[in-house]
Formats: sequence, C-alpha cells, structure tokens
Amino acid sequence: MNALAAALDPTTTGSRPLMEVNGIGITFKNGVRAVSNVNLTVNAGETLGIVGESGCGKSTTAKIMLRLLAPDEGRVFFDGEDISRLRGAKLKKLRRRLQVVPQNPQTSLNPRLSVGDSIAFNMRVHGYGAKQRAARIPEMLDRVGLDPSYAGRYPHQLSGGQLQRAAIARALATEPEVVVCDEAVSALDKSVQAQVLNLLAELQANLGLAYVFISHDLAVVEHISDRVAVMYLGRVVEEGPARELWDNPRHPYTATLLSSAPGLGQRRIVLSGDLPNPANPPSGCGFRSRCPVADERCATEWPLLTVRTKQHHASCVHEDPVTLLDIPGRAPTGSEPAA
Repeated sequence: MNALAAALDPTTTGSRPLMEVNGIGITFKNGVRAVSNVNLTVNAGETLGIVGESGCGKSTTAKIMLRLLAPDEGRVFFDGEDISRLRGAKLKKLRRRLQVVPQNPQTSLNPRLSVGDSIAFNMRVHGYGAKQRAARIPEMLDRVGLDPSYAGRYPHQLSGGQLQRAAIARALATEPEVVVCDEAVSALDKSVQAQVLNLLAELQANLGLAYVFISHDLAVVEHISDRVAVMYLGRVVEEGPARELWDNPRHPYTATLLSSAPGLGQRRIVLSGDLPNPANPPSGCGFRSRCPVADERCATEWPLLTVRTKQHHASCVHEDPVTLLDIPGRAPTGSEPAA
C-alpha cells in the first residue's frame, strides 16, 4: 500500500471522511483499463470535482463509488464500511444514501411517468409508505423551486432546467448524504446552468449534502467545488483544493486543461498528438507522449501522487513541471508578477 492510499485507509487513521476510494481499478472485457489505482476522499458537506477529457475514467469512477460497478481491485468505504462487494439487501439500503443526478433528465426521467410518479417510484423502492410519499413529493418540488402542481406534469411538458430540477428532487427524496452529479448541467443553457448550480449550492448548505461533481467544464467545476481531482487515462494526476489547484497547477496536464478553458485567464498551451488508446497505453507515465516536459524518466513508470503542499498532490517526476513549460507571461511559482 502506498503512502497516500495508507492515509486514506480508515483502518489506519483515527478520523475518516464520509466516503473513501482506496486504490480502485477496473478493466473491461475489451481490455481497456478504464480506472487504475484511484484514491479519493469525500468529506461531509463538501464538493469534490472530477475533471478530465472524455474517456479519462471520470464516469467509471463515479459508477464504482455508487456501486453500479464493482472494482476489480481496491476498496470503497462509505461511513467507515467497506461497500466494495455489497450485495442484496445491504446494497439496497446503501443506495438510499447514495443518489445520482445524471447528465440528461430527458432520458433519465421515464416519459410515461409524471414528475410526481418518478419521485414516488424512487421512494417506494426504498421503503417509503404511501403517506410518506404523498407528503414528501410536494415538499421536494418546492425545495428545488418547482410549484407542487408540477407533480402532475410529464417530462415533455417541462423545460430543460425544470427537468433537471425534477431530477434533483427525485435524487433528494430518499434523504441521501452523497449525490453524484455526472455532467448534471452540461445539457443546459448557460443562464439555466447558473440557476441549477446556485440551487445545488443552496441545497448543500441547507441539507449538509456532499457532492461528487463530474464535468468537463472547468469554469463550472471552479464555481462549485471545494476540492478537485484531475484524471487522465484512468488515473488521478493531480488533486487538491480548487483555488490552489487553479492558481498553482502542479501537473502539466492540469496546466493544459486550464489553458484551454475560456475565462480562466491562462495562456494557451497546445499539445501535440492524440489521447493514447487506453487498451494500449504508452509505457511509464501515460501523459508522456503528449507532455512538453517529458524526459527519459517518464518512460519507466507512472509516478504515484506525491505531496506538493499539505493538501495538494500531483503525479509527476518533476518537482514543479509547470515552471518548465514555455508559457509567456506566467511568473515562476512562488514569485511575484512582473511590474
């Protein structure tokens, strides 16, 4: 067990986060190593953002956390209990505490069910009685900013923003402690995105929810996240407090992602080459075939996440690789901007 994984293992630490992912990995039948040696923590009441290119393993990691997939290796803990191999009644009981808001509510909400029936179905599966369901449906709709009369409407009668609010109400109906938002605002217009993000923040403050927020939109992740994990080719290459990671990235891939996001004030870094085939990745560090600062050390093994500051970890053989990038106008780490 590496040092970071040991630090995340609840058997070796006195205090524990609400949710922990300890060295998980999974390989699909087509030979694709989708996730490898991922370690993450989610604390009560906080938002962990997960970012990266399409195919980097974000959603697969979330499915393992939700126990929609069982990892080939590693463990997932929820409230101190190893849930990696739960089955039957114990797994069903767990699902009440772990809920998801998917990307597209137009496909996640059954078009044959009214909004109220969709919320009621989720509650009925988890043992809520008829009287409880009848009382809770209008309460949930009101909490997400929808009039209780929307319980009788069908998905095709709602706008995109209203649909996503209904999906959030359905997720919250079972009183979860962790909600996974998988690209939950990417299908919405920018103005509606802001409304839904503000709603999620308000619900978190009022209910003490923890979010795992997956997105390719870095501006959205910056707005809502307390901490951010950056994934590349199935691995976490950098993780730390959102503001610190944005202001001082410690991995060249993170710096590249930030440079490509409009409005974040980063100078553009253009990579050569394409994302490697996950079924046949390069030797050593998976990013080396595109990395502007790769050297011979990068071809031997993928470096483990190492501590760069107290809560900031990066997976790179270079101590501060971003200072090696040729980014015009960027001051070296720890220096003051030029006058």
